[in-house]
Amino acid sequence: MDPPLADDREALAFSVEVGGARVRTWLYPAAGPQHGIVLAVHGFRGDHHGLRRLVNALPHHTVIVPDLPGFGASTPFTDPCFTHSAPGYVPVVTELAEVLDLPASTVLLGHSFGSVVAANTVAARPELFSRLVLVNPICRPALQTSASQALSTAVVAGYYELSAVLPRRLGEAILRARLVVDITTAAMLTSRDPSVKEYVRDQHRTYFAAFSDPETLLSAYLSSITHSVRDVASTITIPTLLVAGEKDPLGSVKGQQRLAAMIPDAQLDVIPDVGHLIHYETPASAAAFVENFLGTTSEVG
Repeated sequence: MDPPLADDREALAFSVEVGGARVRTWLYPAAGPQHGIVLAVHGFRGDHHGLRRLVNALPHHTVIVPDLPGFGASTPFTDPCFTHSAPGYVPVVTELAEVLDLPASTVLLGHSFGSVVAANTVAARPELFSRLVLVNPICRPALQTSASQALSTAVVAGYYELSAVLPRRLGEAILRARLVVDITTAAMLTSRDPSVKEYVRDQHRTYFAAFSDPETLLSAYLSSITHSVRDVASTITIPTLLVAGEKDPLGSVKGQQRLAAMIPDAQLDVIPDVGHLIHYETPASAAAFVENFLGTTSEVG
């Protein structure tokens, strides 16, 4: 069974400063038998709320989830040496690992855009983590996928670029428009369960608008369509798990197989009949793959 459609785990919230950004972070202590620590990175336009169902499905792990700078409750970078991009977010992850003095046994997990951030992090600092888990990994840049996907990506890029040059109030209103959010949600959903569909729609309506400014959003989006895990795949030296959706429009099964073959020590698990929202739609299945990969067991109610 998948975990409840609610955030039912207690969390400790704190902040760290990186590049002038206040990075708000949530730590969910493990319950019962301790299976270790997972540091998790959310996807584009998301924040820690998006990973709540996956957090609930890993009750015996201490899970740490930051809001990336410019998203959720975190402020954007102010230091010009830092960028709101997949490689640019690497210092956020490494700083958390070092400030919290996390053991080398810590597992790094990333979903979607977060998978690219996580992959770049372990490529740069492999000594900080023991395993890497990529959920709905970005296996190739969006502009290099199918012609239809490349076209839609270009259209969305234009939408973000226009919003960034318009007067601030108008640009933000366009970006936060409920109709646009609902269309995006409908395009990604594969579940037929009414309660799951309503949950995802509510999550996106509530949290997709939680970004600091259009310029930061544009920078992160351009990174999300030009960077992929493939950029650093061959340099990832720690055991890696890829959890893919059979119907993911952003990464076909064949594309994920090619990506897994590029990583020296990787395994690929595919969840049938789900697309790019594994973290919302099938978190228990994803958690089971993670537990098996780590050699632990889970008790999800």
